[in-house]
Amino acid sequence: MPVNKPLPVTQPFLPPLEEFIPYLQQIWDSRWLTNGGRFHQELEAALAEYLGVKHLCLFNNGTVALVTALQCLRITGEVVTTPYSFVATAHSVLWNNLRPVFVDIDPRTFNLDPARIEPAITPATTAIMPVHCYGTPCDVDAIQRIADIYGLRVIYDAAHAFAVRRKGVSILEYGDLSVLSFHATKVFNTFEGGAIICPDAKTKQRVDYLKNFGFADEVTVVAPGINGKMNEVQSAFGLLQLRYVDEAIAHRLRIDARYREGLSGVSGIEIPQPLEDVSHNGSYFPVLVGPGYPLSRDALYDKLKTHGILARRYFYPLISDMPMYRGLPSATRENLPVAQRVAQQVLCLPIFSDLSESDQSRIIELVRGA
Repeated sequence: MPVNKPLPVTQPFLPPLEEFIPYLQQIWDSRWLTNGGRFHQELEAALAEYLGVKHLCLFNNGTVALVTALQCLRITGEVVTTPYSFVATAHSVLWNNLRPVFVDIDPRTFNLDPARIEPAITPATTAIMPVHCYGTPCDVDAIQRIADIYGLRVIYDAAHAFAVRRKGVSILEYGDLSVLSFHATKVFNTFEGGAIICPDAKTKQRVDYLKNFGFADEVTVVAPGINGKMNEVQSAFGLLQLRYVDEAIAHRLRIDARYREGLSGVSGIEIPQPLEDVSHNGSYFPVLVGPGYPLSRDALYDKLKTHGILARRYFYPLISDMPMYRGLPSATRENLPVAQRVAQQVLCLPIFSDLSESDQSRIIELVRGA
């Protein structure tokens, strides 16, 4: 029976409004709204400390951060990347007038399969852009070995990987650059926003130039930069969010555990298993709806929707099936069999801090009851 209030696949955690008002009052008093104000500087420092990274550059959104990361490293030619991601990953490559080369994914992690990367490398390849899909770390060691052999740069799309650690080390420390998203759908949000994680102060300085039109000082422009700065309202909101992010992640992980218990043993429902030695953030809860389940993936999606549960076929369709990419030689379905299968079977169930146990139980029963 339909419900009045639909349950989205995710929704943002919002701290108490009354706690945000003093930040706004300070912004009103100072009249400093953007261009590297106090809260911008404080949030960069606080996030770097929380995430365990050396240098972090805030951005107005994650897509502009991806575009800028490619600019920062002066990437040319071809970029090996995944077809199984949000479109911004490949769009950032096109916006830099580069050619994405799609490589199939690992059936366990849904990340780039390192065994498929090397055959895709050509003399025009200069970079690899993997995605830590659903916050599950890529095989960073294997990817780095390949990059070192061929002299390639590695830029990680880490939009899902806020606070994820591998063997106690931030996953953001790997590669030449890592890019975060702070969009409202993410574990940590600043309404919109993002960041680039830089390995050293020199790289951070170049990124800071690029995100502010290329200005080095009042009269000197050193690069064809863009306006990628995060404003003071977003930055202040991020500082407040950071107080609550551990609590928000803990809620998500409890929801993740209840799903795993409630859906275990359901014929035809495959639940990807977490990797060992990884601290996850509960960003998404994907399942694969296989042949052993009595409904197709799309039929289950429709059934949940009629009950007000807005699950997502995430990621479907593949980036490589979209009109601006499907003509590429690497976009053929024969080249991407695992990604094609996963895209046809995946369904992300609702997971967010305010999801009640009763609503989650209802979702579990609807899936089991088919």
